[in-house]
Amino acid sequence: MGNRPDSTPMVQFDINTRIRENAEDLAAALDSHMLKVFAPDARKELRRFSAGEAAELLGISTSFLRKLHFDEKIPDVESTSGGRRQYDAETLLDIRKILETTAKTPGTYMRGRREGDKVQVLSFLNFKGGSGKTTSSIHTAQRLALKGLRVLAVDIDPQASLTTLFGYRPEVDFLNSGTIYDAIRYDDPLPFSHIVQKTFFTGIDLAPGGLLLQEFEHETPQALRANIQPAFYARMAAALQEVEDQYDVIIFDCPPQLGYLTMSALCASTGVVITIVPNMLDVASMSQFLQMSADLLDVVSGAGADMTFDFMRFLINRYEPNDGPQQQVVAFLRQLFGDEVMVAPMLKSTAISDAGLTQQTVYEVERSAFHRNTYDRALDSLNLVNDEIESLLQQAWGR
Repeated sequence: MGNRPDSTPMVQFDINTRIRENAEDLAAALDSHMLKVFAPDARKELRRFSAGEAAELLGISTSFLRKLHFDEKIPDVESTSGGRRQYDAETLLDIRKILETTAKTPGTYMRGRREGDKVQVLSFLNFKGGSGKTTSSIHTAQRLALKGLRVLAVDIDPQASLTTLFGYRPEVDFLNSGTIYDAIRYDDPLPFSHIVQKTFFTGIDLAPGGLLLQEFEHETPQALRANIQPAFYARMAAALQEVEDQYDVIIFDCPPQLGYLTMSALCASTGVVITIVPNMLDVASMSQFLQMSADLLDVVSGAGADMTFDFMRFLINRYEPNDGPQQQVVAFLRQLFGDEVMVAPMLKSTAISDAGLTQQTVYEVERSAFHRNTYDRALDSLNLVNDEIESLLQQAWGR
């Protein structure tokens, strides 16, 4: 046998040390990237919206919006040098409240909970990473907030991608405390209100995630043996009771595995959206996920958890309409699950992925940053998906 081309002996290393070095190098690089994207001490700020965007969000025509200004029914807003009005999210909310006072049908402009309505709690989940779960949950939260609903986004993924998208650095800001873990831990939990953060996005508060959440997974088996109450599946719902009257919708971004955290979110939920990328490998993975979910939910149901939900939907994600095999998979899913597959799929779009490079969403970025057709296509797709979700929430409220 000949020698290897490079006869330099392979140097062995301790994997724990190497992984730590890689983690530290990556963290430093990400810090550097975030500093370039944002000023060192700055928090994210939400852009202003054009008159056309404002009218669409309010559900009125641009001519009616102009008339409201002309009649001085609504506050004046800043204009560009070219004389185009620009609306921030706070002003849009103020206009909503003014329009609601004269609406013929209550709830036309303020579309959230009314007296007697229960808070809607929505879990986004999938067994596999990369299914667009976090992307879907943050865009839904933002669209609902822009439509005037009060939203609490709850990040129960230790990787904390949702928290990062709101402009926080979980590994720095919430290293030792401040995550949802503090509110559901078994030893001296904090009131939920202590961990809720205001965000830059009007109408959305955040319960942050972070690596500490892994402790809940580790501590739960021991807590079960010690019969600590409330049990893991009831802790999230119990913690949320303190703040739920402040919100119309609570959205969980769940971790990509079926652990105690996911189960606790499901047991607190009234609806669930399962994201799925339409290829057969993902469908096969989802089959296992659904079977495992059913088995585990049977167990917690038997232990006394409330399993009544208002709705469950499958959201087709990263859909490419011209991809023949994807079309076949979607047709298969629609035939199998019928109306439980959402009508609107989330299209695969460079606008969504490119926005993510700067830790932003499509609702945050300026249209001018993209090719107009690319942006409009992504925005239309997102709006159709999220407005379908909003209609499910309204149906659950009996409207």
